[in-house]
Amino acid sequence: MSARIAPSLLAADFAHLGREVAEVQAAGADLLHLDIMDGCFVPNLTFGPLVVQQLAACCAIPLDAHLMVVDPDPLVGELAAAGVRRVAIHVEAARHLHLSLAGIRGRGMAAGIAINPATALCALSDALPFTDFVLVMSVNPGFGGQRFIPESIDKIGRLRAMCAGRDLDITVDGGVGPDNAAALVAAGATTLVAGSAIFGASDRGAAIAELRRCANGERP
Repeated sequence: MSARIAPSLLAADFAHLGREVAEVQAAGADLLHLDIMDGCFVPNLTFGPLVVQQLAACCAIPLDAHLMVVDPDPLVGELAAAGVRRVAIHVEAARHLHLSLAGIRGRGMAAGIAINPATALCALSDALPFTDFVLVMSVNPGFGGQRFIPESIDKIGRLRAMCAGRDLDITVDGGVGPDNAAALVAAGATTLVAGSAIFGASDRGAAIAELRRCANGERP
C-alpha cells in the first residue's frame, strides 16, 4: 500500500484558499490537512468551523482536521456538520480521551490521537483500541516551516510495533519532505502531512508527485 499525501493548509496562501485547495486536489492529494489552533494550546491562531465549511464546499477529497486546542470536544459537532472526515485530538489536551474519541466516532468521523514530540507513547497505549489513526508530531505544534525532529522516525517504528497485527493508520506531520519520506514510510508511517514541501513549491503537482515517489522508494 502506498503512502497517502495530505497537504497542510497551514502553509497555503490564506488570501486564496479556494485556489490553493483546487491546485492540490487536481495534483492528486489524498487528503487535505487542516490545522485548527486556539492560541492557547499552541501560540498561534488559525481558523474554525466556518472556514472549514466553506472549504468543504469546494473540496472533493476528505478533510483531515488536527485540533490543537485546549478543549476539543465542543468543536467536534461543528466539524462533522462542516463535512470533516477525520479528527485528531491531542493526548496532552484531552481530559477524558476515551469519551472524546467515542464522541468523534459517534459523529461518523474517524477518530485520531495526536502526540507531541516529547510525549511518550505510553500516554496513548491504552487508548489505541479506541482510535482509528495516530498523528505523530515530528515538530513542536503551532507553526509551519519547522525543522524535522529525526528521533520521530524511531518513535514511529515503536508505535508500529505497539499496534502490530492491526491496520492502524500512522500519520506524521512536521518537516516532512522528499528527503525523509522514504525513512518515515519504512518506519511505519502511512500518511504524510506536508506543508511547505507542497505549498512552498511553484508546481504543486510536481511537488506531490516527487513526495509520493520518494515515499514509495521510487527513483526519479
